[in-house]
Amino acid sequence: MASVTTMGAAVAAPQRSLAYIIGASSLGTLIEWYDFYLYGVLAVFFGQHFFAPTLAPTISLILSLAVFWTGFLVRPFGALLFGHLGDLIGRKFTFMLTLGLMGTATFLVGCLPTYDSIGTLAPILLVTCRVVQGLALGGEYGGAATYIAEHAPDGKRGFYTSWIQTTATMGIVTALLAILAFRLGLGDAAFASYGWRWPFLLSAVLVILSGYIRLQLQESPLYARLKDQGKASKNPALDTYSSGKNWGLMLLALFGATAPEGVVWYTGQFYALTYLSTVLKLPYVEVYLILIIALLCGAPFFLVFGSLSDRIGRRPIMIAGFLLAVLTYIPVFGAFTTFKDNPTMLALLVFYMVILVTMVYGPIAAFLVEIFPAKIRYSSMSMPYHIGNGVFGGVVPLMGASLAAAYPTVNLVGLYYPIGIAAVGVVVGLFGFKQTYLKRIWDEVGGEPAE
Repeated sequence: MASVTTMGAAVAAPQRSLAYIIGASSLGTLIEWYDFYLYGVLAVFFGQHFFAPTLAPTISLILSLAVFWTGFLVRPFGALLFGHLGDLIGRKFTFMLTLGLMGTATFLVGCLPTYDSIGTLAPILLVTCRVVQGLALGGEYGGAATYIAEHAPDGKRGFYTSWIQTTATMGIVTALLAILAFRLGLGDAAFASYGWRWPFLLSAVLVILSGYIRLQLQESPLYARLKDQGKASKNPALDTYSSGKNWGLMLLALFGATAPEGVVWYTGQFYALTYLSTVLKLPYVEVYLILIIALLCGAPFFLVFGSLSDRIGRRPIMIAGFLLAVLTYIPVFGAFTTFKDNPTMLALLVFYMVILVTMVYGPIAAFLVEIFPAKIRYSSMSMPYHIGNGVFGGVVPLMGASLAAAYPTVNLVGLYYPIGIAAVGVVVGLFGFKQTYLKRIWDEVGGEPAE
């Protein structure tokens, strides 16, 4: 895409290529997901260090996963706050702010004293850091996705925004690689004692690097033009949440796209990790390598399905992914037990679930951008995304562990929840919303900039 000349709303920074814009936005979001998921991967260690040692290991793990979920639970509030700022002040300022907050909270997790040192204050401080992380992430995704979409030309929006969709998966890969390096380098005993802190402390370096790169960006050209034309919202939160029509669109996005996408994402990647580690009790090195290989092999398919959605639409691809999840999750997890001693087959099974993730997640940023108007886009798309992905999706590991503990005789009972939510996505997707991929979002500001 040719250089775009922004108007008075732009900041004094050199105009960057679309490749640089995508890279800078995606790198920052990748690091935020790295920060966010370190806790989930290391949940078993938090159960040991931040809760009373008299608790049973299962209870400690469930409490640790519950703290993990608090970060997801507050993400909608982050979407409310930072979505309002993003529509009022600008996309760039807001996702710079969320990056700083996320990095600070993650670094502090690595510094926290444990239960042995300060008692019940330890889990309280841990929850506080998770809340700040969740609030920050509630503003990050909407900003980065909107920012890229408002640089991309109509007709290629699915492909360009699908780059941002790879960041959550690559954030997990980065977290797994960092944890694996420290665990192998320090040894199990040292890592369990203090080494778990190092991946959190490392995030400070990554955040500073990403922040510097993002500082080189200008404001979104579509948003800058919107402001210059006097069409930007004066009160984005009011405009977003006082409109019955907009509430209808947000509910449609929630139940027809983001909630089912969230459960597919967390089942295919995070619950798979938990299942292999805690149910099948495979060695952590084997589990990490299986996940890393499957995630790296699957990541390019975000771009494949994002690009395909520009040609056939977002709707059929996402619905197909939801339906496959409903039909195949139980057979796939049953096969995990069958092939417990076959790492190659386990990696193929996880890879298949990652493909489902790419089908439902690859087109979703473009879909969300297209159903909401520019002046309240950041606010409107952030709320259903973070309720769906955070609250509905983020509870998958906790729900799975809790259902398994409550109904130990029911085979694979932990999968009933994600299967049910994915089924809702199939129904709402089929009957609730229409195709959006032909929408021309640049028409709101007079058409795309001249080449």
